[in-house]
Amino acid sequence: MPQRPELRTLSDDPDDLHGWLRAIATGFYRGTEVGPEEVAARRGGIDPARTQGVYDAGRWVATYRTTPQQLTVPGGAVLPSCAVTNVTVSPTHRRRGLLSEMMARGLTAAKERGDAFASLISAEYPIYGRFGFGPAAWTAEWEVEVARTGLDRRYSGPADWDDGGRVDLVDAAEYAHSAAALHEVFRAQPHRQGAVDRTERSWRTRTGGLRFPGDGFVPPFFALYRDADGRPRGAVAYAVDNHWSAALPEQTATVHDLFATTADAERALWRYLLAMDWVLRVRTGPRAPDDLLPLLLPDPRAAKTTAHADFLWLRPLDVPRMLAARTYAVPGTVVLELRDKAGFAQGRFRLEAGEDGTAACEATRAEPDLCMDAGELGTLYLGDESVLRLVALGRVAEQREGAAARADALFRTARRAWCPDIF
Repeated sequence: MPQRPELRTLSDDPDDLHGWLRAIATGFYRGTEVGPEEVAARRGGIDPARTQGVYDAGRWVATYRTTPQQLTVPGGAVLPSCAVTNVTVSPTHRRRGLLSEMMARGLTAAKERGDAFASLISAEYPIYGRFGFGPAAWTAEWEVEVARTGLDRRYSGPADWDDGGRVDLVDAAEYAHSAAALHEVFRAQPHRQGAVDRTERSWRTRTGGLRFPGDGFVPPFFALYRDADGRPRGAVAYAVDNHWSAALPEQTATVHDLFATTADAERALWRYLLAMDWVLRVRTGPRAPDDLLPLLLPDPRAAKTTAHADFLWLRPLDVPRMLAARTYAVPGTVVLELRDKAGFAQGRFRLEAGEDGTAACEATRAEPDLCMDAGELGTLYLGDESVLRLVALGRVAEQREGAAARADALFRTARRAWCPDIF
């Protein structure tokens, strides 16, 4: 009699990791061959204790892995999240409940560790709602036709920047050091909800210090924006293709990473990119949906939207901790009733925000103001969605008149949530 597929944790055996990586390649249709070089390169970034999957007839047929993550919430506080990644099910084993088994085990472990929520980047929209996740932050990309922007592309140096700063090209080592320190300041800002921490290993990967077979890495250009006192305030990594037509340069610059801790630095980096000779187009890479860029241009229509999609998804696990950690735009009280088939976030919770924006949250038996599934709280948590819109969609039920408007005022934020990182 054939054995039932086994849900198990990855062992320390390199051969086991090889088979697990091969299952990922199969699940994402990247091929079936994984060489020893890739196994060796990937091994240092994978914790076997947090790596699982389904094993059947001598091979891995499903994969699931989590990593520790620190996620910024409205107001600048940081909470621990269980970041879910490398989720696949091989074509031969779909629709058998394997993902449900892996997810149940992974979320149970996250709850036991004390993570406030789980997070992921969804490859497909319909998959994760049934597990209590909701889309919490969206992303947008633009392609800018430089000639149409209306910007004066001439600049000579510090006198052209608003705070007297300067843009310096740097090498990969300096960028990795300075940008990593700057990123810690960036993600701690009160309006950077959705940003996540970056490990030393991730910075090595970004700058080419850690390579993987077939990763297609092309060394980008790195630049820092320093203010008048020489302190780094912004960082950018970008590539420029070498395309010519009829002896004329028709280059496209593609942004890999751009972030700043001041508005002056952010504007200066975009102006720098849009002023480069030979560059006809600038592709922004993933940005916040309310990025400054289009309105930075005298003609915002020069920035054509090329992508707009859901990105970061959140799954509540510890509701009182989540709601008490973030800040709120106005004072007020609301009682939420959450439905959760898995039970992690089930219950009624009283949220009370004070005049200073801080809040307290505790379980309660009081009658609810609003009822919703746990995933809807994930959608609302970072302030990127309207309670009133979810009520109109039938995804949130208003139990007391005026409660939706009150909650909408509480949860909404001045800037939209943004997660710059794929994980």
